[in-house]
Amino acid sequence: MTGHGAQEHPHGADRLCATGDRVYSRAVRRGRVHRRDAEPVPCLLDLALLHPDPDDMDWLVPTSPQEVMTRLLRGVHDEVSASQRRVGSAVEAFEWYASLGRLFQAPAGPESTAIRVLDGLSRIQAAMDEATAACTTEVLTVQPGGIRREHELSEGLHRALALRGRGVRMRDLYTHVARHGQGLLNYLELMGDAVEARTLDEVIDRLILFDRTVAFIPANTDRTVALELRHPALIAYLGTVFERLWRLAIPLTAPLPDTGIEGISHREQSIAALLAEGHQDAVIAERLGISVRTARAHIARLSETLGATSRTQLGVRIAQAGLDGSPRSAPAPVILPGRESPTAR
Repeated sequence: MTGHGAQEHPHGADRLCATGDRVYSRAVRRGRVHRRDAEPVPCLLDLALLHPDPDDMDWLVPTSPQEVMTRLLRGVHDEVSASQRRVGSAVEAFEWYASLGRLFQAPAGPESTAIRVLDGLSRIQAAMDEATAACTTEVLTVQPGGIRREHELSEGLHRALALRGRGVRMRDLYTHVARHGQGLLNYLELMGDAVEARTLDEVIDRLILFDRTVAFIPANTDRTVALELRHPALIAYLGTVFERLWRLAIPLTAPLPDTGIEGISHREQSIAALLAEGHQDAVIAERLGISVRTARAHIARLSETLGATSRTQLGVRIAQAGLDGSPRSAPAPVILPGRESPTAR
């Protein structure tokens, strides 16, 4: 009965339901009520406002109103005392944390976080503009993909011009494919000697590093989320990666080296090395910054040049021609199918 009353009469002795008020008032006036009269209001028993008459268990006698009031006041007093104790504990905790706060020293510099997530192009652009305004010495960038589109180049042109105006030096890394884009050539001509560009077969994902203090890298595939990095160890690591790639790269003003194999271009040599590693067409295209269709056209031409009629045979021919990137002590003359050695008589 206790549980039933608690469910249907969810109140305390300080605010009785209407039926409970009538029954309890009647019990006080008459000195007792019959048990059946109290059945609709089990809350009176739950709250100990009624209790069985020891002389006749069919009847219920009321608890005196004075005792009920004392009980209510005692409950209020206990609640207030508990609240005061909680407030006191909170004040002590606040004072303790405040004392620690006086000892805490925030990291120097405009940003106190080593890694900040920039969600959305507008936030990325704003952070980039802020880093550009603070930059005084150099900017290092890695630009993956193929031929740079005009809108991609124009997006950062205002920052590049501002940097050039302050005498900031810029070094950019691209893939070899970017050499064929007129937009990039126009951009470099506009920037003059403020920008030095080099190219590689493959580069890492996009990186922009300002003054070796703050870097930006993409955080998702469509580059709508970026990470702003200011941790010294991360910055030093990214700077080392850039410098090693830079030493391997070829200046944009210099021609790509000849493969030494008649009929095999530098790009086809790069594709051959990736094929030898077991990569699929789509992966090869992404890493070299070309379309899958272009990659397959080069693979077909490579197969024709090497006289291969299947992918398996192409792999063998690539190894025989030394295009798999494996080190060789002395280059051997390459004899392509259908052609005799230049030393043969």
